[in-house]
Amino acid sequence: MPPFTEETARKKVQAAEDAWNSLDPMRVAQAYTEDSMWRNRSTFLQGRPAIQAFLQAKWSREQNYRLKKHYFTHSDNKIAVTFQYEYQSTLDSKWYRAYGNEHWTFDDAGYMKERNASINDVEIAENERFISDEVNVERFSSGTFLG
Repeated sequence: MPPFTEETARKKVQAAEDAWNSLDPMRVAQAYTEDSMWRNRSTFLQGRPAIQAFLQAKWSREQNYRLKKHYFTHSDNKIAVTFQYEYQSTLDSKWYRAYGNEHWTFDDAGYMKERNASINDVEIAENERFISDEVNVERFSSGTFLG
């Protein structure tokens, strides 16, 4: 819970990564306030039901989804992360890597009340994937993933 230290902020980032990799919209949504405000690319959402519906639709289009988040910085009630995720699109069966930044703001109880995410996708070949159970993504600890 806020105020965050670097240690508690890093734990919050890892917990978010674990929740998103579960592909369980209800589990992810529980980390947010009931009226949480989101910007995800050009989509604006408010509230847990909207977040759950968004994630359900997202993960139905993005198969074999795998995410890695990296702590960037924090203040008393804010955390910034960089992240990358890879997925195979159900629309064209191609593989993509998404690169992004998130800014999170938390309430006093430690629930995220604001999430602002900027994300860009790059098409990749399947053999260019590096976020998988077989690859130690910790080697990309800078969070840049410019490989």
